Amino acid sequence: MLRGYWTTSVYELKLQVMALAIYRKYRPKKFEDCVGQDEIVKVLQNAARKDKLAHAYLFCGPRGSGKTTMARLVAKIANCETRKNDSKFKEKGEPCNKCASCSEIDSGRALDVVEIDAASNRGIDEIRSLKEGITFSPTSRDYKVFIIDEVHMLTGPAFNALLKTLEEPPEHAILILATTEYDKIPATIASRSQKFYFRKLSLKEIIQKLSRIIKTEKLNVAADATELIAATAEGSLRDAESLLDQLASMEKEITLESVEKIIGQVGFVKTAKLADYILNNQLKEALEHLSKISDGGYNIVDLNKELIHYLRRVLALRVDSSLENLYKNELTGNELEQIKKHSEILDPKKHINLLKSLIRAYSEMRYSPFAIVPLEIAIIECLQQS
Repeated sequence: MLRGYWTTSVYELKLQVMALAIYRKYRPKKFEDCVGQDEIVKVLQNAARKDKLAHAYLFCGPRGSGKTTMARLVAKIANCETRKNDSKFKEKGEPCNKCASCSEIDSGRALDVVEIDAASNRGIDEIRSLKEGITFSPTSRDYKVFIIDEVHMLTGPAFNALLKTLEEPPEHAILILATTEYDKIPATIASRSQKFYFRKLSLKEIIQKLSRIIKTEKLNVAADATELIAATAEGSLRDAESLLDQLASMEKEITLESVEKIIGQVGFVKTAKLADYILNNQLKEALEHLSKISDGGYNIVDLNKELIHYLRRVLALRVDSSLENLYKNELTGNELEQIKKHSEILDPKKHINLLKSLIRAYSEMRYSPFAIVPLEIAIIECLQQS
């Protein structure tokens, strides 16, 4: 008895010591909490209200866009006891997050929800085991849910074995396939699943979610630092949350400079400043600014990448002013104003050649021991031709 008590106490102590990662702590527990996938949410909620959940789903989209989270929500909605017994609650199209089934799935203890990582379990033997397991009835719930992540990593024979299961799934089974590379999924598999395409999240959406987390966790994070964290994630909310978690564990006050130092990447302000010197034909100032960034230990290759993206937007806005509406989802208000200002002084003919030179320089920089040189040459050649 004493031994059992000691074991439990140590386990509970470990749980208290180990802080839950931010991306896990703030993982959506309801469909309405999912960020940026409104159309998918509507379809799945309606399916839940009408008891028309499919037996096979294929979730496609970039990393960190919510595919696995949505798969777990489908598992919860399929087995939610409150939804099953309360017709009024059922109309919400949401899991209750209070019943035993929802609690088990949230904590990862649900025996009838099986998650498989196809990146490390990609062979035919693993799929045969799935086929055998799927035939057995659920242990305690209505549905047995199998979530196969990175399904595109399965071998050809494994896909063939999975195909038979998709053609004739048991009534109690739901298969959810998730992938970041839809083009690698055989047409025979895709055609037997309900397909949902998850889009990359906008900068604005990620900033809004991070801001809510920062407020709840009472973190001291500068606004421009939040923007850089969101921009660095490149549309992946999970990456943004993980970076925020990393910074919060290292810094009491998270500033733009501290984020830049940690990720080795310059933010929008430094990139826009370099672009300003270039567009105003200030060669001396541009080279000095570039030298300071390099001496600061920042990644010069990433700087060139950001500069290319910046000038691309400036050029596109100069050619088509209606793109401003699109950029509102990708940029903050101050960033958009800066780009609009630069679009007014950009010379399309001259700076298209600069963009081509920067792209060539980027290819050279990635494999050069002198990464700054190709970038300096591209800037010098452009400005000296004026």
